[in-house]
Amino acid sequence: MADRFDSRFDRPQRLVTDVAGPDVGGRDVASFDAGLRKHMLSVYNYMASGVLWTGIVAALFASSGYAYQVMAGPGLLKYLIMFSPLVFVMVLSFGINRLKTSTAQMLYWAFATVMGLSMSTIFLVFTGASIATTFFATAAAFVSLSLWGYTTKRDLSAMGTFLIMGVFGLIFAMIINLFMQSATMMYVISAIGVLIFAGLTAYDTQRIKSIYYQVQGTEFLGKAAIMGALALYLDFVNMFQFLLSFMGSRE
Repeated sequence: MADRFDSRFDRPQRLVTDVAGPDVGGRDVASFDAGLRKHMLSVYNYMASGVLWTGIVAALFASSGYAYQVMAGPGLLKYLIMFSPLVFVMVLSFGINRLKTSTAQMLYWAFATVMGLSMSTIFLVFTGASIATTFFATAAAFVSLSLWGYTTKRDLSAMGTFLIMGVFGLIFAMIINLFMQSATMMYVISAIGVLIFAGLTAYDTQRIKSIYYQVQGTEFLGKAAIMGALALYLDFVNMFQFLLSFMGSRE
């Protein structure tokens, strides 16, 4: 499971939804909303491009034959590939305030690349048809959930806190199942995982919107777009992987 990042912006924050008067801090509301739309478009572009690049890398690595040799064979390289994404996430999460925007962009694309290498194993385990079907099902669910998170007036902070706790519960359950090797427990974990990351998609979308109100007009805005894209990327990929484990057809 791809790991969620933890940063100073991962704490629940109240969404600013009430606007009194025709302007906000001396700025016209229409231009303010245009800035938000531009920011969200940047987030979604980063996120969608990252997912697409990950898929391309995964497919090419799997079709080359090297994925089977490396990931199914002995040696430390497969563990390096498996845990490298976590390293990039941690560097971005804990070092984002010190990084330049260009450096953060480079790390994001490096992360998407190593995620592709890591996820190449799905092409060795599941049929191409089930991977494609699950991907489009995940994409449809993601768009709907993210749109709801963007438009809802409900504060999702409390739900987000509960869901993030659920992520740690999932990790604990998956560690236990490494020893139990229970197929039933794996199905349960996968089903719960889909629900948790579905909820986190809506929560993270609202949180990204809230963060924009805090950093708009500052040099941090570009880095906020990258971190927002990373959060949504992880929501999408985790939802896809859990859904594939739950309903995917194996080779």
